[in-house]
Amino acid sequence: MSIHFRKLNIAPGYTSYRVLANIFLLYFIAFSLSSQTKDEKYFKINKNLSVFNSILRELDAYYVDTLDYDKVVLTGINSMLSSLDPYTVYMPEEMNDDLKMMTTGEYAGIGALIMQKDGRVVISEPYEGMPAQKNGLLAGDVILEVDGVSATGKTTAQVSEMLKGKNGTEITIKIERWNEKKPIVKKFIRENIQFNPVTYYAVLGNGVGYLMLNDFTDKAALEFKNAVNDMMKTGQIKSLIVDVRNNPGGLVDEAVKIMGYFVPKGTSIVSTKGRNFETDRTYKTPSDPVFPEMKLAVMVNRGSASASEILAGALQDLDRGIVIGERTFGKGLVQSIRPVGYGGNIKVTMAKYYTPSGRCVQALDYSHRNEDGSVGRIPDSLTTAFKTANGRIVRDGGGVLPDSVTTDSRKLNIAYYILMQNHYFDYATRYAQKHKSIASPDKFSLTDAEFNDFVNYLVNEKKFTYTTQTENYFKQLAEVAEFEGFDQTAKAEFDALKARLMPDVEKNIHDNRKEIEEMLTVEIIQRYYFQKGQVQYMLKDDTDLKVATDFLKNNSRYNQVLKKQG
Repeated sequence: MSIHFRKLNIAPGYTSYRVLANIFLLYFIAFSLSSQTKDEKYFKINKNLSVFNSILRELDAYYVDTLDYDKVVLTGINSMLSSLDPYTVYMPEEMNDDLKMMTTGEYAGIGALIMQKDGRVVISEPYEGMPAQKNGLLAGDVILEVDGVSATGKTTAQVSEMLKGKNGTEITIKIERWNEKKPIVKKFIRENIQFNPVTYYAVLGNGVGYLMLNDFTDKAALEFKNAVNDMMKTGQIKSLIVDVRNNPGGLVDEAVKIMGYFVPKGTSIVSTKGRNFETDRTYKTPSDPVFPEMKLAVMVNRGSASASEILAGALQDLDRGIVIGERTFGKGLVQSIRPVGYGGNIKVTMAKYYTPSGRCVQALDYSHRNEDGSVGRIPDSLTTAFKTANGRIVRDGGGVLPDSVTTDSRKLNIAYYILMQNHYFDYATRYAQKHKSIASPDKFSLTDAEFNDFVNYLVNEKKFTYTTQTENYFKQLAEVAEFEGFDQTAKAEFDALKARLMPDVEKNIHDNRKEIEEMLTVEIIQRYYFQKGQVQYMLKDDTDLKVATDFLKNNSRYNQVLKKQG
């Protein structure tokens, strides 16, 4: 404990022992209050633990049905933690593989994404070069059995655990495939699955390189550096676009290392501050820069969070590059993994992080909830202005606001409802069975005949229909109007509006052909060229990429944003 006293003016005649006595009294009062506060805290902890223990024992003794103790206690733990923030969670022993996956991007299994579809578990995407893909499993395959155990009625999480196992162990999977009369059995070996956080990189021309960073696992910085070095060697790039759109974050150290490739050694990138002084720390770049002269642009969107925001925020605060896209997610909270016994861990929010200018990007205030338990965004009126290295104004309290803001102009139209009903997925499964190969992602496109075949598949075979959100709200309005007696007085208007809101499926498909065709094409390309092919195709008409490229090609415009001379 430290106690600070203002300077005392001692009047004549006041003896020194009197002053010492007063100081001692003040210290004693402060110490007593502190001890009392600690005693009260520990009393409340012990009291509530005792109550919880007593309730569990009473339930065990008298509850009418047999208790599932693990489930009851886990429900209590999860309910307690959910009242804090979404990132403080309990991870029991059986989730240790998930924990390893979060921090390292590695696990042992078959290397495929799975999903629930029509009550069954289906392979949604086998990863390129991994056991599932190498042994002929395809997107759309229905998993019937794993090692002789039926997958029927099981959740995605349960089947995922069945697919995982030790590296080198054999696995037998029975699948059902579209247009095949009999089930297919695949037998192969599980492997360590290591995901490269750099999903895709390429030289775009004119000395500009592009790199998509998918997460910040423990090898992100190394893979980042290797990719940039490769582009410098093959394409002599002088500028780099880093794409962290929809990157949820990861390890802070990896973001700091990546920034260290571009700024001097010892530069402060991010600091953390919490209630416990042990969490207070400043992260500085650990080595001399590898690419000190390279121009930078980082692309972000509302899905860019945590370590992605550290990277974008530090880049902006240090005026080392420009940020392009949408305002980021706004997650300025830091988590730490702490063991809690019996193989379990708690991922607990311990601090907030602050970018070099001193701002925190946290957008939601979880410590002050509304009466209904919801949380609100920090209003703009309560945000604070900070300055970048060159004196530009940036603000806290709501993610990172890009230097050049772009918006997604797409609407929630019929294309979205087709996606939600898995029709792109199912049609692509059929398409891939009928076509051995397709053109490269940058050249492939659907013909008119193929698009019309998809329309026929939707309208005539699947009898596709959908209910818009507007229709749902209209029904609610009509119910309220009937309750209040307006349904008859405004009947003509209600009937006219209802007629206008009823979707004309075939017309809406053709009206929104561009977006529907794009989403179907992405799904088809994935079957042949996997994730890299999807990225390659989507970049063809990427607005953010065009904006970023234009900035990097124009020195005066680039420098003007950063307020640099020359």
